[in-house]
Amino acid sequence: MTRSFRAISLLVLALSVDVPGAVAQAVELFNGIDLTGWRVHGTELWYVEDGELICESGPDAEYGYLATEGTYRDFELSVDFRQEADGNSGVFFRSSLEGTVITGWQAEVAPPGLWTGGIYESYGRGWLIQPTLDKDETLRMGEWNTMRVRVEGDHVTTWLNGMEMVAIEDSAIGTAQGVIALQIHSGGGIKVRWRNVHLTELP
Repeated sequence: MTRSFRAISLLVLALSVDVPGAVAQAVELFNGIDLTGWRVHGTELWYVEDGELICESGPDAEYGYLATEGTYRDFELSVDFRQEADGNSGVFFRSSLEGTVITGWQAEVAPPGLWTGGIYESYGRGWLIQPTLDKDETLRMGEWNTMRVRVEGDHVTTWLNGMEMVAIEDSAIGTAQGVIALQIHSGGGIKVRWRNVHLTELP
């Protein structure tokens, strides 16, 4: 083996090996301008205003979803939300959609007393875990909140404004992969603002 060929081989090997201590970089799922990278499901309203993503009940007052075009498995997601009206919303993960029928899991976003940060399985087992009532004061209704959701294998952990809300291990979650989706619940009267939608995929 010539010296130059050996040097090139070592360089290729070095580039193919993970660098110890390397940190995965977060990506912006919402660009602050438009809905590029997302798909609307249903007739409810999704639009951008002053760099914020807004979901609002439409005239049908039915379920609505804004789902990523890509699918994700292991990741940590951070998103800010501000509820401007009563009503249920949430962040779905490892989910699939047919029209407005969604199967998967939701990190709840809801008014006080309705378990924001809990995990709900849509069209399945319902509530898997709810935060204890003493954690409810972490939610700042009408103000900006930060939710963090970590999904790794069959483990899911949620945080709200830095407070761990729930942690669960579930084999069904562990076998799934799918989209991330924001929700408008049926019933009307819902308006939620979102911003800083950061996702870091886990190795």
